[in-house]
Amino acid sequence: MTARAADRARYDRATAHLDAPVAIVDLDAFDANADDLVRRAAGKPVRVASKSVRCRALLERVLAREGFAGLMSYTLAESLWLVRSGFDDVLLAYPSADRAAYAELTGDPKLAAAVTVMVDDPAQLRLIDDARDGGREEVRVCLELDTALRMFGGRVRVGALRSPLRSAAQLAEMARVIARRPGFRLVGIMAYEGHIAGVGDALRGRPLRSRAIRLMQATARKELRQRRAEVVRAVRAVAPDLEFVNGGGTGSVQHTAAEDSVTEIAAGSGLYVPRLFDNYTSFSGRPAALFAQPVVRRPGVGVVTVLGGGYPASGAPGPDRLPVPYLPEGLRFDAQEGAGEVQTPLLGSPADDLLIGDKVWFRHAKAGELCERFDVLHLVEGDAVTASVPTYRGEGHTFL
Repeated sequence: MTARAADRARYDRATAHLDAPVAIVDLDAFDANADDLVRRAAGKPVRVASKSVRCRALLERVLAREGFAGLMSYTLAESLWLVRSGFDDVLLAYPSADRAAYAELTGDPKLAAAVTVMVDDPAQLRLIDDARDGGREEVRVCLELDTALRMFGGRVRVGALRSPLRSAAQLAEMARVIARRPGFRLVGIMAYEGHIAGVGDALRGRPLRSRAIRLMQATARKELRQRRAEVVRAVRAVAPDLEFVNGGGTGSVQHTAAEDSVTEIAAGSGLYVPRLFDNYTSFSGRPAALFAQPVVRRPGVGVVTVLGGGYPASGAPGPDRLPVPYLPEGLRFDAQEGAGEVQTPLLGSPADDLLIGDKVWFRHAKAGELCERFDVLHLVEGDAVTASVPTYRGEGHTFL
C-alpha cells in the first residue's frame, strides 16, 4: 500500500460516520508543516497569515507552538474580531477603507494597542482621521514596500501590483509624513515578495519554464535583499523605534530569514499545503487540508460523478486554480466539464472500484479559501476525528 493509499484508508475510517461533502485537517501533517516553517525561519519568529487558515482553533494551535508569534490579517473587521477573541498582535496586511471599523479601532485602547494597519499613501491617513468619530487612540501603522522586480529600464515588471512605495527615499518620506501627523505611530515595514514566495519553480513537464522561474527568482532575491536593507536603514533614520520588518511567504521562508534587515517571517499556506505549493524546490510539505465529495453516479466504465466540487481559487483563471482529485490516486477531471457547480465527473480506472456513497478526496488550489465553502473542519489524528471546529464561516463571518 502506498503512503497516499494509507492516508485514504485513514481518512475514510476517520470520517465513516460523516456524510460528504466534508472537510478535514490532518493534525499530524499540520504540525509537521508548522515544524518545517520554524526550521526554515532559522530563529526568526513566524507571523501566521490568517487568510490561509481561517479557523480560530487552528490559529490558536499554531501560535501555541514555539517559533510562531502574531497574526497577519486580511481585513480590518477581521482584525478587530481576532483581538476581541483573545489574540493580541495583529498586523493588517492590506490597506482598509472600512470607516466604521476605524471608528471602533480609534475609540478602544485594547484594539488600538493590538492592531497595526497598513498604509502606503497619505490619503489613507486622512481617511482614518475622517473616520475617527471622536476616537483619540493612537493608530499603529506599517509601511508596505513594493517588492516587484523591474528589468530593462522598468519595461518589464515581475511581481504583484501592491504598494506604490518602492525606493528608500519614498518610504522615508512617507515615514516623515506619519511622524508629522498626530495620532499615528510608525511601528513596522512589510514586504511581501509574492513572485518568489508564491510561484513554484519546479513545474511538472515544463523544465525550460521552471529554469526561467528559478533564474528570475534568484535575480529578484538579490535585488530585493539590497533594496530592502536600504529601505530599512532610511526608515529607521526617521523612526528609530521601528518594532519589526516583516517579509517572506511560505515559498521563500529560508531565503528571507537570511536577510539581516528582516526581523520576522510571514507564512500561512505552508500549514495546509494546498496544491499550488507542490512545485517548489525550496521545500516540500504534507497536504494537511482536504475535502471529500460523495460519489452519486456511475455513468459508465471508468467514470464516476461526485456531488459538487466546483471550488475555484482566486487569481488569474486557469487550470491551476481548480481543486484536484487526490484520493484515490489516478482520477482526473473531464476536460469538457472540469469541476462542476453541482456535479463533477471524474475519469480514470480507479472509478471502477468506487461505489455510490464512497468519498473522493480533493485538495484545494489555495489554502484558507477552502474554509469559505465549509462551516466545520474535522480534525483527524491517526484514523479518528478528535475534534470538529468551526471555520470563520461557521462562526458567522465572511470577511471577504
